[in-house]
Amino acid sequence: MTLKTKCPVCKKENVDIFLDRPQVPIYQNFLVNDRKSAVNITRGDLQMAVCSNCGFVYNTAFDLDLLKYGQNYDNAQFFSNAFNDYLDRLAAYLIHERGVQNCRIVEVGSGDGYFLKKLVKEGNNIGVGYDPSYIGPLEDIDGRLRFEQSYYGPEQAHTQADVVICRHVIEHVPEPIDLLISVRQALASSPSAYVFFETPTVEWILKNNTFWDFFYEHCSIFTKASLTTAFQLSGFQVKDVRIEFGGQYLWMEASPSMVNSTNVEVDAMQIPDLAKKFSLAESRLKSVWHEKIRELNINGNVALWGAGAKGVTFANLVDPQNQMIECVVDINPRKQGHFLPGTGHPIVDFMSIPLHKVKTIIIMNPNYRQEITVLLENANFDVQLIDLTDEMEK
Repeated sequence: MTLKTKCPVCKKENVDIFLDRPQVPIYQNFLVNDRKSAVNITRGDLQMAVCSNCGFVYNTAFDLDLLKYGQNYDNAQFFSNAFNDYLDRLAAYLIHERGVQNCRIVEVGSGDGYFLKKLVKEGNNIGVGYDPSYIGPLEDIDGRLRFEQSYYGPEQAHTQADVVICRHVIEHVPEPIDLLISVRQALASSPSAYVFFETPTVEWILKNNTFWDFFYEHCSIFTKASLTTAFQLSGFQVKDVRIEFGGQYLWMEASPSMVNSTNVEVDAMQIPDLAKKFSLAESRLKSVWHEKIRELNINGNVALWGAGAKGVTFANLVDPQNQMIECVVDINPRKQGHFLPGTGHPIVDFMSIPLHKVKTIIIMNPNYRQEITVLLENANFDVQLIDLTDEMEK
């Protein structure tokens, strides 16, 4: 396939590939029923590039046609109380501080509908959610909430909205400007509407050398500056963009711009330099963790906690042959009993830890450390916890 050498945001051609991983699993949250199917899952090339003009980071080799999202895809996080607390705070902020009450809400990529349902119920709103992987009733809350099992695109531009919410979708879109323009067109008759976007921030990945945070599904990763650029180019006035969720997420607030502004902000900041440093460090860090896990196995089996994108990527990079990591723990019951895409590691309930003779657990996301600690203490499990990000700082 032809590599995408022109930046999808600013359209400049001064981009540099800083990360090249051939034939990685294209899915991180696909439910796979057996080990053989997990190992033989469809693969694609990951060639992450950075634009030295605007700082946007993207996969030049991404092929959208490979991905077929559907009901076997599960990225639900509401089984975590820690994540639910974050969503509760976010919903309260939108309803009480941003005035999302008595509104028509469109959520692009609504997933299981958990967050949209919360906004509709607590803010007396009307909501429509778009997501091809949605499973559940198509209508709820006396008809005030409905779902479409489809992508959101230009053909949905007729759906009226006072508020558009899009959380963790734009990073899956190879042409993010097209998505933003579709949203802007849908708001043509709603000049006072607001849009709220949430997406991972590449600064956190690069600064912390979290090499397990680059994976196939995330083909478009933004900085605060490049996200601002993308919104401005798409006809929005940026109101606010800030860092959330322990530094891992960008939160964008914008509204339709009434004029075709030529004052688009473009700033690559320090991202090209950070990308170069990351590139030099990745191979060494993979070797370090391979050796560290091998040593940990001397005292008992090792498990990962988190069968999401981070866990899948880490296992594929550090233990691709499924020889050192005993299992992957996840509190999502839908994932338990399945196998990790690419490697075939079994996904288990945390109560199965003693059965697998696990003595060390590596936490894939530091935001859940306290929650994991409490679960293990309450179960009286004697295991060592290792926080990946703590170790990376040493």
